[in-house]
Amino acid sequence: MEGGTGHTTRLIVVDASVVVSAALRPSGLPRQALDQAIERERIVLSRPVLEEMREVLGRRKFSSVLTPGAIDEIVSAVSTAALWFSPVIKVNECRDPGDDLYLELALAAGASVLISSDHDLLSMDPWRGVRILRPADYLAQR
Repeated sequence: MEGGTGHTTRLIVVDASVVVSAALRPSGLPRQALDQAIERERIVLSRPVLEEMREVLGRRKFSSVLTPGAIDEIVSAVSTAALWFSPVIKVNECRDPGDDLYLELALAAGASVLISSDHDLLSMDPWRGVRILRPADYLAQR
């Protein structure tokens, strides 16, 4: 896939921890990484990953900061920019089984990067050729 700048566009998985941080701090590194992945690369999504993002964003502990409108805005930005996949291969490799859905998506999409702030995922870098990077490390490599 060719991007507008002549470089090959990579497929990128972004986990819920990054999306939540991006929503909570619009000028922070997670938001910058999310924006860059949307603008310069290609975000990939699956229904389970989108559902996880919505669930995490809607948690009570964020309700004083994230309005339903703000949640809809960031979910819409991510989902509109995304290339959609339906993973069929189950993965059971993360020490937190709830994070396997991101690995399943990366595998189904042939993604090259998973951007995450989750220690369970970050500890697996690289996983089957997929780099698992903190937002700051993702930004530094481009």
